[in-house]
Amino acid sequence: MANTDTRIELEPLPAFTDNYIWMLRQGRRAVVVDPGQAAPVSQALAKYGLTLEAILLTHHHGDHVGGVLELREQTGAIIYGPATEKLPACDHRLKENDTLQLPGIDASLTVLDVPGHTAGHIAYYGHLGAETPVLFCGDTLFAGGCGRLFEGTPAQMVESLGKLCALPPATLVCCAHEYTLSNLRWALQVEPGNTALQQRWSQASQLRAQSRPTLPSTIESELDTNPFVRTSHPAVTQAAAQQAGIALANPVQVFSCLREWKNNFQ
Repeated sequence: MANTDTRIELEPLPAFTDNYIWMLRQGRRAVVVDPGQAAPVSQALAKYGLTLEAILLTHHHGDHVGGVLELREQTGAIIYGPATEKLPACDHRLKENDTLQLPGIDASLTVLDVPGHTAGHIAYYGHLGAETPVLFCGDTLFAGGCGRLFEGTPAQMVESLGKLCALPPATLVCCAHEYTLSNLRWALQVEPGNTALQQRWSQASQLRAQSRPTLPSTIESELDTNPFVRTSHPAVTQAAAQQAGIALANPVQVFSCLREWKNNFQ
């Protein structure tokens, strides 16, 4: 049954110290993505008078799934998640190119396999209304960064990031952590002459000074400022080679150097 209220609202619910649980709401219906804690979702449901229809999971880490069982008990929400990962609960297992119609929300999402951070990580891509493309990418792509490689390889992550960055430039990037300032601080070490990056740092700093989210980002912004998706850009390639102290032959080698550089960046 279609929702008679046509406007779909998108809101990041803060959790833990730097997580976001993304909530989609339309009328009195809601869907959430990666609820690592139940309380922020329960509070938002009460605040807006909402019924939670579904929970979408991108991967198995506790700060993304820790609130699932409590929310299922409270609401009976349907749970969707990656086909190959161990989850606390999951009603529908999803893989590349699966499509789901969001219960209670007039939107459908397509699943992308994006291994790297974890072996079975997935992302969800679709549209809010007729014109707004949106991506829920968990810990694969961040604003100015990407997830650490806990279970996957550099080659897998390069392919996964390439898949995400082939989406339309206006796509809203709804990642799961407020890591933007630390990512951009590092990115400025890689590309100090990137004016788009300098402007983004200024804007993000102002938002955080006001305790406002820096997200969602856009694919266009990531392509302009995120070193991890700019591994073929001459300035990034040169900076990575200088950091490594050796010539780097391809984007996977550049990425591997960047990931190690970021891992150790203070």
